[in-house]
Amino acid sequence: MNRRNQRLTLPIILCLVASGGLSSCSNERHTPAAAPETVGNVSVIVAQTATAPDWLEAVGTVRAAHTSQVASQMMSDIVEIRAHEGDRVQSGQVLAVLNDAQPRSGTDQATAALNVAEKEVSAADSDFALAEATLKRYQQLYEKKSVSPQEFDEIKGRYQSAEARRDMARAGQAQANAGLMQARTSLGYTRIHAPFAGLVTEKKADAGTLASPGMPMFTIEDTRSYRLEVAVDESDLRLVHVGQTSPVTIDALGNVPLFGKVVQIVPAADPASRSFLVKVALPADGRLRSGLFGRARFPRGERPTLLVPRTSLVERGQLQGVYVLDANQIAGLRYVTIGKSAGEQIEVGLQGGEKLVAVAGDRDLSGKRIAIQP
Repeated sequence: MNRRNQRLTLPIILCLVASGGLSSCSNERHTPAAAPETVGNVSVIVAQTATAPDWLEAVGTVRAAHTSQVASQMMSDIVEIRAHEGDRVQSGQVLAVLNDAQPRSGTDQATAALNVAEKEVSAADSDFALAEATLKRYQQLYEKKSVSPQEFDEIKGRYQSAEARRDMARAGQAQANAGLMQARTSLGYTRIHAPFAGLVTEKKADAGTLASPGMPMFTIEDTRSYRLEVAVDESDLRLVHVGQTSPVTIDALGNVPLFGKVVQIVPAADPASRSFLVKVALPADGRLRSGLFGRARFPRGERPTLLVPRTSLVERGQLQGVYVLDANQIAGLRYVTIGKSAGEQIEVGLQGGEKLVAVAGDRDLSGKRIAIQP
C-alpha cells in the first residue's frame, strides 16, 4: 500500500469506529425514573389573601409607676442595715439605723432647756399676777386720791415690767419647745423608713460607712402598679392618644397579650430620636418587674396579607417553612418568612392561590405526591 492509500484508509477506519460507537450508544436502554411515593389522606388548603389589622409596634421598658430613692437626711455613721434587695417592706418600716449619739445628746439638752424655760414662765406668771392685782388696788386708791400720782405711776411701771418679763419667758419657752422638736426630728433621721409598701430593688449603702444628706441608700418600687414606657416616632404620634387601650406583650411573661391603657404622653420629644415617650399602664400581675422588655401595639388600620394555620409550619433548625404543592401535586418544602400572628393564623410570605399542606406534623413530605383528602 502506498502512502496515498494509507492516508485515505485511516480516516475511513476512524469513521467506522466512531459510527460503531455511536450505534452502540444509541442502542443503550434508559432506565425510567421511579414514580414519586404517594401520601394519602392529607389535608390541603389554598393560600388566599385577606385583610388583617395593621399595627404600629413600639418597644420599651417596664417601670414601676411609683419609685422612691430613699436617702439619708443627716450625716452619721450607718450602724445597721435592715433591708436588702428583693425584700418586701411595709410603709414606715425601718430600713437602716444611723448612729444617734449626737442627736440624742441634742435632744437631752433641748429637753433640759425647755424645763428651765417652763420654770421661768411659771415664775414670770406669778410675778405678773401679783403686779396686776397690785395695780388694780392702787387704781382704786388713786381714784379716791388715797395715793399720790407718783406712787401710782411706780406701781404701774412694776406691772409693765412684770408683763414684759412674762412675755419674754413665754417666748423663751416657745423657742425651747421648737429646739426640742428640732432635736427630736434630728433623732428621727437616724432611722431610715420606707415611704410606702413595696419591693427593695437596690441597696446602695452598707453598715460602717458614712451616710450624708441626700445620699441614696435604697431604691423601693411600688409593686401594685407598673407601666410600659415606649418611644413613638413623631410621625406616628397621631395614632396614640390618652385613654386608648393597647395590646401589650412582655417577652418574659410569654406570648399572652396584656391589655394596657395609655395614661400619659410626654409632650416634649427627644431631640436625638425625634420620638415621644408614651406611658401605658399595665394590669396587675405579680410577675411584672422594672426593667422587663415589652411591646405595645397601636392600630393603624388594615392591610392585605396572607395567613396560614400554624399547623402548616415545619421547623428545620432555626428556619420555618411550609409544604407547597406543584401542578403535579408534588410537595416541596419552601422556607418562608414569618410575620405577625392572629390567633391560630400566622402571616407568611406566599403567593395567593398556592396549595399547601394544612397539617404538616413531623412527616417528611418533600418530593412526595400528595393525595388530597376529599
